[in-house]
Amino acid sequence: MNLLQAIILGLVEGITEFLPVSSTGHLTIVEKLLGLQVNDKGVTAFTAIIQVGAIIAVIIYFWRDIVRLVAAWFRGLANRNARGQDYRLAWFVILGTIPIGIVGLLGRHFISGPLRNLWVVVVALVVWSAVMWFAERVALKQRSEAKMNLTDAIFIGIVQCFSLVPGVSRSGATISAGLLRGLDRVAATRISFFLSIPALIAAGGFEAATSASDISATVGWGATAVGTIVSLIVAYVSIAWLLRLVQRHPITVFIWYRVAVAIVVALLLAFGVITAT
Repeated sequence: MNLLQAIILGLVEGITEFLPVSSTGHLTIVEKLLGLQVNDKGVTAFTAIIQVGAIIAVIIYFWRDIVRLVAAWFRGLANRNARGQDYRLAWFVILGTIPIGIVGLLGRHFISGPLRNLWVVVVALVVWSAVMWFAERVALKQRSEAKMNLTDAIFIGIVQCFSLVPGVSRSGATISAGLLRGLDRVAATRISFFLSIPALIAAGGFEAATSASDISATVGWGATAVGTIVSLIVAYVSIAWLLRLVQRHPITVFIWYRVAVAIVVALLLAFGVITAT
C-alpha cells in the first residue's frame, strides 16, 4: 500500500467511523476501488488498526468525561457510599462491551473472511437502514443519559455485535438500540461513543499483535501509521459535527445516503466493474 492510498483510507475511516453509514463497509468499498485485496490478512488488519486513530479522537474529545467516569469507578470500588450515576455509567460501558468482545473473538475468522464481501455490505447497508428508520419511528426519546439503566447497557451492547457485519455501522447499531430503549438522541449518541472506546481499541490492538507480520509483508507499518494519524484528525471533526446534528435531526437523514451507496455498489458488482471479494 502506498501513502496516497493510506491517506485516502484514513480520510474514509475518520469521516465514517462515527456516522451511521458503516466505516468498515466504506473502507471495504474504497479498498476494492483502489485495487487492494479486501480479504487479504494485511489489509483486514490495516482496516482494524486505523480505527484506533478514530478512538484516540474520542478519548481527546471526551477526555473530561472519561476521567470523571474512571475516577468515579475507582472511588465506587473503594467506597460503597460513593457509588453514584458516574460509577454506574462506567459499569454500563464495561458490561456493554462484553458481548462484542466475545462475539468478535469467537467469530474473528468469519468476520475477516466470508463477511469481507461487497454483496454483504450492500445487503447490510439496506437492511440496517430499515432498522434505523424503525428505531426513529417508534422511539420515545424521553430518557437522558442520567436515567440509563443496566438493561439499556446490555441491550445496546448486544445490538452492537451486529456492527461486526460490514455495512451495518457500529454507531448506527448502538444509536438505534439506544433509541429503541427510549433514550434521547444525544444520550444514545454519547453512549455509542463511550462503548466504541474499549471495543475498537481491543480490536485494533488484537490485530496489531496477531497480524504484525501480515502488515509488514503487505501493507507496511509506515502506511498504517499515516492512515491512523489521518483518521484521528478527521474523526475529531466528525465527532463534533455528529453531536450537533443529532440535537436537531433524526439519524434517518443518513438512510438515503446508505441506500444510494448500496445501489451504486450493487450496479458496479452486477456489471462486473468490481468483484465482491
